[in-house]
Amino acid sequence: MKTVEYFKLQAKNLHKDFKSKKPYFDPTYGRELYEYAPKFFDVDALVLDFDIDEDNFTHMNAQHYIAQLAGFRKWTDMVKASSSALELSKLLFDNMNKISVIDWDIYLSVEERAKGFQFDDEFKLDIFKAVFADVDGHQSDGIDYRLNRINEKPRVENQINKPKKTKMIGKSTVQISALPLVGADRIEFIETANSVFEDVLYRIEPENPHLVRKLWNAEKYIDESLLRPDMLPIDRDYALSLIDAFLVHHVIELADETDN
Repeated sequence: MKTVEYFKLQAKNLHKDFKSKKPYFDPTYGRELYEYAPKFFDVDALVLDFDIDEDNFTHMNAQHYIAQLAGFRKWTDMVKASSSALELSKLLFDNMNKISVIDWDIYLSVEERAKGFQFDDEFKLDIFKAVFADVDGHQSDGIDYRLNRINEKPRVENQINKPKKTKMIGKSTVQISALPLVGADRIEFIETANSVFEDVLYRIEPENPHLVRKLWNAEKYIDESLLRPDMLPIDRDYALSLIDAFLVHHVIELADETDN
């Protein structure tokens, strides 16, 4: 199935899920809300995250939101995209359990700044395959909006009513607001970097692993390469997760250096 046809099917499925809505009166809110019986997508989560108008949801709306889940701003951008961009969009959609579109955009932005040039669609596709699609162990902090993932049961716990949004009220997270890292934070980030380094080294299987280890400097990586001032403030746990996302290319570069 061609990629655009694949997403047309996803849009049709999303529209079907929205058409399953039934109104009910919620005494907590004192007004009418909708409940759904979806087969393909976590409709409640989509409504909350994308601020969807439930009263006027059309097939064109479904196409629009499917395009956004695949990394495009709108459906027409998808239709006009290159073959590499379309292949990447399908991988993004099929691997949203590993990385969200937002996190992927952040990852690309950081890598492009580090490399000093803007990646083309083919290069982005190669990166995604090497770092995410073909590598197990990644787990997105975002929501996987699909319900019919292969060999997995629908996430029934997500199919709850609108009041779940109130659970986020008052939620606080620890933020990193200054660099360089110091104290316990720096120690934990260095320990995490060393652990991820060993995992990456095992996965990429370089020809000279002992030489790569000699070049590896966790303290320098944490102090100089992971975070930049323009990324602050940043959630501490999210910053820790970036180590796993970004360290792959750094280790590959060290391996290339030993080969040369």
